[in-house]
Amino acid sequence: MTHDAPGDDPAATPPTEQPEAQEPENTAAAPDDGPAEAAKEPLSELEQAQLEAAENHENYLRIAAELENLRKRSARELENARKYGLERLAQALLPVRDSLEAGVAAADNVDVEALLEGKRLTLRLLNAALEQAGVAELDPEGEPFDPARHEAMTMQASATAEPNTVLTVVQKGYSIHDRLLRPARVIVSQAPAEENDG
Repeated sequence: MTHDAPGDDPAATPPTEQPEAQEPENTAAAPDDGPAEAAKEPLSELEQAQLEAAENHENYLRIAAELENLRKRSARELENARKYGLERLAQALLPVRDSLEAGVAAADNVDVEALLEGKRLTLRLLNAALEQAGVAELDPEGEPFDPARHEAMTMQASATAEPNTVLTVVQKGYSIHDRLLRPARVIVSQAPAEENDG
């Protein structure tokens, strides 16, 4: 008879209490999902910005290192050009020196004609050396006077040449790869005196 009391039934109490306890747990978990997902989105944007910033910084460091290497390489090349830029010309001039040295050594035992031929040979070697270095001779006799390439030593009246024509080359000029090394020193023609008086 004591088991018939509703409050004393142990099987009836747990089923009524368990659903009530589970429902609040489920309702508490549901609102937590929304704020957790909302909090993840700003963090991922921040992380993306940080990754981009780190990548840009790495690119900057790499480019800065490349520029520094380029600067050092250019400085080395410039220094080498200063030191060894004349190496090709020097190699071409060595045979000229050898020829001159041999001519001086043989001067006591060689006749004038042989010495003259030796000088001609040396001059040919020198001309070849200058040509290899890109040096060209300026011998403008008979050409119009060019103040950019010629230096007028004096004017001379001429009845046969046009005025401002190079009559005589006093000293040849030279250029290297179209850049003037030394202007040709020349005598330039002018009209005869009677034409100037008229």
